[in-house]
Amino acid sequence: MGLLKSLFSGDQEKNLNKGLELTRKSFFSKLGTAIAGKSTVDVGLLDDLEEVLVSSDVGVTTTLKIIDAIEARVAKDRYLGTKELSLILKEEISGILNSQQPEKPFSFSNTFVDQPHVIMVVGVNGVGKTTTIGKLAHHYKSAGKKVVLGAADTFRAGAIDQLQVWADRSDVPMIKQQMGSDPASVAFDTLESAQKQKADVVLIDTAGRLHNKINLMNELSKVKKVMDRVAPNAPHEVLLVLDGSTGQNAFEQAKQFTQATKVTSLAVTKLDGTAKGGVVLGISDAFKIPVKYIGVGEGIDDLQIFNVESFLHSFFN
Repeated sequence: MGLLKSLFSGDQEKNLNKGLELTRKSFFSKLGTAIAGKSTVDVGLLDDLEEVLVSSDVGVTTTLKIIDAIEARVAKDRYLGTKELSLILKEEISGILNSQQPEKPFSFSNTFVDQPHVIMVVGVNGVGKTTTIGKLAHHYKSAGKKVVLGAADTFRAGAIDQLQVWADRSDVPMIKQQMGSDPASVAFDTLESAQKQKADVVLIDTAGRLHNKINLMNELSKVKKVMDRVAPNAPHEVLLVLDGSTGQNAFEQAKQFTQATKVTSLAVTKLDGTAKGGVVLGISDAFKIPVKYIGVGEGIDDLQIFNVESFLHSFFN
C-alpha cells in the first residue's frame, strides 16, 4: 500500500474506484454465480470462469491463457479452493499486465531525450481522441512542460474547433489550417513552430477515419514522414485512443490501427460508463502494447496514468 499511496492521490484513487465500479460489480457478480455452492476448482468451474472472462471482454486468447495457468496451478496443488480463486486471478492478471508495462514508471514531469517530444495521437472518431489530447496538454502543462498542439484532423467537421477549445482551456498554443487542408502540412507547421518556441511536448491530432484502411495507412505514413524531416525520429510516440465501453469493437479498432502504423502505447477511455473494463487486459495482451492512460470520468483530471498495482487494487477490492 505504501507504493500505491505514493503514486496515487486520494482523489485519483477515489475516481479510479468509482470509474471501475460497473466493471467490478458485473465481474464479481458473475464470478459469485459461477462458484456458488462449490468448494473446489474443478473442470466445471473453470468452464464457468472462462465464460465469465469472455463475457467481461477480456478476449478469448487472453482468457484461455488465464484458464490454462489456473489449470496448471490446480494440477500442481491438487486441491485448490474457491476462496483462493480471486487471489490467483489477481496474480495471473497482474502478470499479464505487468509484462507489457515499461520498467520505469511514467510521469508527466519526466525529462525527454528528444526536444520537442512528439506524440501522434490516433483513433476513430467518437472514442475521445481530441478530449484525451486536451487532457494530456493540461497534465503536461501542469507538470511544467511547454506544450504545442497540432490540429491535423482536417477531415472532420468541428475537429479543429473542438481542439481549439481544449487549447484555450489548457492555455497552450495550437497550430491549425483550414478544414480540408493537408494533414501533413499542418504537422510540418506544428513542429517548426514548436522548435522555434523551444517546446517540450507536441501533441498531433490525426484523422479518425478515412475511406478505407489503405487511405488511413497512407495518410498516417505521410504525416510521419513529414514530421521526421523536421524533427528526427518523430513522432517519438504513437498513442492509440480506444473507447473501453465498446468492448470487442475496441479490439477491431486496435487491429486496424496497429496494421496502419506502429502504435507504441494505448489510452483506454470511458471506463466509468461501462462494465467492459476487462478490455484493458485483453487489448494490452493481444497486441503487446502497454496501456499508458485510462479515462475514468469526464473531468480534466480523470485521465489517469495507468498503474497496474492501483488498477488491480481498485478492481479486486
